[in-house]
Amino acid sequence: MSTDKSPSSPFCLLFDCDGTLVDSEILLAEVMGAILPEFGLPFSAQQYMDEFRGVRFQTIVQMLENRFQALEEDAFSQLEAGMRTRMEARMRAELIAIPGMPAALEQLSNHPKAVVSNGPERKIRCALESTQLGHHFAGNLFSAYTLNVWKPDPELYLKAAAAMGFAPQRCIVIDDAAVGVEAGLAADMHVIHLNHFPNEESTPEGAVGIHHASELPAAISRLSTAAIA
Repeated sequence: MSTDKSPSSPFCLLFDCDGTLVDSEILLAEVMGAILPEFGLPFSAQQYMDEFRGVRFQTIVQMLENRFQALEEDAFSQLEAGMRTRMEARMRAELIAIPGMPAALEQLSNHPKAVVSNGPERKIRCALESTQLGHHFAGNLFSAYTLNVWKPDPELYLKAAAAMGFAPQRCIVIDDAAVGVEAGLAADMHVIHLNHFPNEESTPEGAVGIHHASELPAAISRLSTAAIA
């Protein structure tokens, strides 16, 4: 697919899912805070929010094993399956969109869009179905589990951009987590950091920081105007 997009064409918008499109992070934190101790790994919901947002589940488990104790043989598959089952149930019953995001997506209807997530495709689809946001993305879903590369590796965003037919410089990453912001910057893309915790987190140099989804259309407009100029 060609990546020869003219300067006046809309940017391709690459959205993270959890914490960016949907308010799932606290649900995941609570699920992990409940199930990890059942397998002998001390963990709390707050610990996830403070230290591990957006990080691959297997990486979190490996870090906890290094700190505390190794799981019993074959326990990881049971742990992950249990976590996924509990999380899907919570999402279908409780998940909502990030405040302001549905209206922002409507305002951005002229831009090609994709979801690029460290989560499995089944989880992405569940999130979009539960919040009725799926129609904005026309099936353009890119999962780290499918592509076998996880943020902060920039290759996940680069593969998504190539599949969408856009050069990296014509893409805008929208991500709330440090691993995603890092991946977008390393991919040489424009990055908007949806910073939910401005008192605790800073937006890295090179990214544009916003605090609410309602600010997103204006931020994208400014980036588009600057690129044309």
